Amino acid sequence: MDPIDTGSGSILRQPKAVWAAAGASVVAFMGIGLVDPILPSIAEGLDATAGQVSLLFTSYFLITALAMLVTGFVSSRIGGRRTLLLGLALVVVFAGFSGTSGSVGELVGFRAGWGLGNALFVSTALAVIVGAAAGGSAAAILLYESALGLGMACGPLLGALLGDASWRYPFFGTAALMAVGFACIAAFLKEQPRPARKTSLLDPVKALGHGGLASTAVSAFFYNYTFFTVLAFTPFVLDMSPYRSGAVFFAWGVLLAVFSVIVAPRLQKRFGSLRVLGGSLVLLAVDVLVLGHGGHTAAVACTVLSGALIGVNNTVYTELALGVSEAPRPVASAGYNFVRWFAAAAAPFFAPRIEEWSDVHMPFTVAAVTAVLGALVVLVRRRSLTSEAEELRPRHATEDGVGVFAN
Repeated sequence: MDPIDTGSGSILRQPKAVWAAAGASVVAFMGIGLVDPILPSIAEGLDATAGQVSLLFTSYFLITALAMLVTGFVSSRIGGRRTLLLGLALVVVFAGFSGTSGSVGELVGFRAGWGLGNALFVSTALAVIVGAAAGGSAAAILLYESALGLGMACGPLLGALLGDASWRYPFFGTAALMAVGFACIAAFLKEQPRPARKTSLLDPVKALGHGGLASTAVSAFFYNYTFFTVLAFTPFVLDMSPYRSGAVFFAWGVLLAVFSVIVAPRLQKRFGSLRVLGGSLVLLAVDVLVLGHGGHTAAVACTVLSGALIGVNNTVYTELALGVSEAPRPVASAGYNFVRWFAAAAAPFFAPRIEEWSDVHMPFTVAAVTAVLGALVVLVRRRSLTSEAEELRPRHATEDGVGVFAN
């Protein structure tokens, strides 16, 4: 099948509202990797240590994790369109403030506000795209995954291009792009129907009482620790100029996009989701070990290669989280992401400190161990995950009530 043909029509034939939401999603995901190539420049500009600068990720994802309990509560009451606009407005404000920071403490705080806005936007964007898209939910999900991959690839590139002049410019650039996204959403997107039942703050936590969803979340927690050790700590190990670091992470993002949207579905069809996920996690562990213990050339190559493995993992985890339980997909997604994003907050905090306590190799050794632990969870829980995922597959393929901070 053509990767842009879902069987119900091309994902390219979409209403303006869908393109507005997808375009804003690209910029939202750009914000995750935007700071990667400029982390050393930020540390130098604000006279901060690597550990202090890495808190930019910790504050961002800690608030993102906590916000997962709030996003469904908010969107089910004020509607998807207003939730998107609120999230975009918060990103515009806090990204702009980030560029004016006079200390690393201020910047960490502004990134926390940015994380709240991004969580509100991205957790609602897929539901809105599904509701407005032509060609059914399959076309919408593929379009969303494409936006994610493009954003993750372009974020480091934009950060490098603007950050070469000043580390402040990427933040101002993101604020400007998100302001354009806000205008497009306001102009082209009509309000979507609200769910018949309002989501409570505790619904995502209650959903985790399902063994399959809890197992998926725990496995993803370990995996995300590995993922964000690569994303947040590797720039300091590579020790390259913003341009070169941006190029490395651009290549990383391209592989992430290609393997997430094109390669992962084909591997799943041939080998099955759990085999693909377990094998990819083990390969990621090996890749991270070589990254941390090899020379500079090996570190660059393994950083880029990790994008392919991360792309595969992201896609499989998202499908498991959305299809493994009977909970509505927005609720299941919120519970799953509530757990896994704590690891995205933990890895940038602990990796520099582990280096201080030991050496530069140990953070990557720990990251390799967590990837293996993620694979072990999948192995131990494979019967439950497989049977429940297969039983619920028809509902997963057709239900339109989607909401996910997907990858």
